Amino acid sequence: MARSYRLLLGGLGENPDRQGLIKTPERAAKAMLYFTKGYDQSLEDVLNGAVFDEDHDEMVVVKDIEMFSMCEHHLVPFYGKVSIGYLPCNKILGLSKLARIVEIFSRRLQVQERLTKQIAVAVTQAVQPAGVAVVVEGVHMCMVMRGVQKINSKTVTSTMLGVFRDDPKTREEFLNLVNSK
Repeated sequence: MARSYRLLLGGLGENPDRQGLIKTPERAAKAMLYFTKGYDQSLEDVLNGAVFDEDHDEMVVVKDIEMFSMCEHHLVPFYGKVSIGYLPCNKILGLSKLARIVEIFSRRLQVQERLTKQIAVAVTQAVQPAGVAVVVEGVHMCMVMRGVQKINSKTVTSTMLGVFRDDPKTREEFLNLVNSK
């Protein structure tokens, strides 16, 4: 991968052997591997047994989970916050595991729409709840640095599964909790 970054620098008209760029190909390759480390993680590894039998049937919400990802179209970052809610059916998830699920899928080449759905599906696989809701609010550097160059724009995506899709009151409760300060 470092060799490819060296070629890229040359293609830009830069001298990859100049002092400031000598180690850039290796640093860039290492960074890209970190940015995409989600490809090497599985849901089972991240959950690490933190699924618990619990007679709890009220909504669980973790909001404002910070995330960073890479736009698969332009290979530039997008970042934002993820809010996840689920309605348990006798199984709950360790709260930190929701953030780790976000990490698995955000640390890949992504589009926000797919990221949102993958998080919801993973929570569903983990605890088989009555429903899952995920809202992602993202700032896309591909819109800020190039193209339309709209620095204040945010993209909001949601996935509602189960009772969150079927019952407007459940969905409304989740959205009110997520939007409260």
